[in-house]
Amino acid sequence: MIRRSNRQARASAVPPLRATFAALSANLVGIGLARFGYTPLIPALIAAGWFAPSAAVYLGAANLAGYLAGALGARAIAARTGAPALLRGSMLLTAASLCACAVSLGFAWFFVWRFLSGGTGGVLMALAAPSVMPGIPAARRGLAGGAIFTGVGLGIAASGTLVPFLMQWGLAETWLGLGIVSLVLTAIAWNGWPAEIHMPEPQPASPATPPAAPALRALYLEYALNAVGLVPHMVFLVDFIARYLGQGLHEAARYWVIFGVGALVGPLTGGHLGDRIGFRTALRLAFVAQALCVALPLVIVSGIGLAVSSFVVGTFVPGIVAITIGRTRELIPGDPAGQAAAWSFCTTAFALGQAVAGYGFSFIFAHSENAYPILFLLAAAALVAALAIDLLAGSFPTARAMSGRPAG
Repeated sequence: MIRRSNRQARASAVPPLRATFAALSANLVGIGLARFGYTPLIPALIAAGWFAPSAAVYLGAANLAGYLAGALGARAIAARTGAPALLRGSMLLTAASLCACAVSLGFAWFFVWRFLSGGTGGVLMALAAPSVMPGIPAARRGLAGGAIFTGVGLGIAASGTLVPFLMQWGLAETWLGLGIVSLVLTAIAWNGWPAEIHMPEPQPASPATPPAAPALRALYLEYALNAVGLVPHMVFLVDFIARYLGQGLHEAARYWVIFGVGALVGPLTGGHLGDRIGFRTALRLAFVAQALCVALPLVIVSGIGLAVSSFVVGTFVPGIVAITIGRTRELIPGDPAGQAAAWSFCTTAFALGQAVAGYGFSFIFAHSENAYPILFLLAAAALVAALAIDLLAGSFPTARAMSGRPAG
């Protein structure tokens, strides 16, 4: 029995650097390329006559809806299939979905594959980092976590570079190129997952750390509203610059790369800011900065204005994750189980807000001749509402205070 346990331990041991790169690749493929690679393709799909503008943006929303389904079902599926098999299968399916979109067979065909790629992206985001973090030395987990989530930014920056380059050959070739890159990353990450991953089952919150505590409920709503605020840049930014401002795909792709560079620095910047000034203050500053920069294209469409808006909003796509995780720890100090439960609620709230906004904004886009000012205004208003809720929630007790324990 001891020999068997030792063999299992050796089999499940993966070098930390290799495991970190596997998780980074998963986020790069599932979110960076499969979701954000679609954004610079929207004006090309419209120009090539594959889809009307309204249909093209609805397909972007399909990916966000799939993400919600994948994030909700990831742990339940992993319990049946095993996390390594699910992670590998999700990366393969993501690559397959990109290749399938090289064939123009109509809206229903694309909807299925865009929804599927959203679902696999939700699975990869939910499972990749938790699967490898237990094998990372404690002293290096912060750095590893930041590196893993830079995969999103790498994917955005790569798509902003790859899409205009591949479009020289054609739209179908561009989809195939993204699929091949995803397949290569899948192969590289294949043996980077621990052989045995024991995903912790969600634990019900104890009475001392109720997930329905007022401050936590406020945080869930704020995080959902933050997702709403990010959707116009995540889905519509390239089309706004390429077609609405008339600057073309190549010029718009430059701003998409800037957006990706912001996403690269976001995870480390958000965590560092919270460590320096506290995560409650960092969260409020994040809402202010995002609201201003989401609304910036309403008043300034110069190169500098678009670059600032792209970079700052891109920074907070992953940066708000680090800040919100830190905020849950502030609200429920000293209780890892309660923190995990709260973060699970946060993740669901964000995915729900993202999906609802994706379809809501797509509906507005489809039924308005001048939709972009409305979209940016609504997104900025959602972020202002999140700030107002947080300010009102400042007087709410934390879970520890509610439990009667000293706040320390």
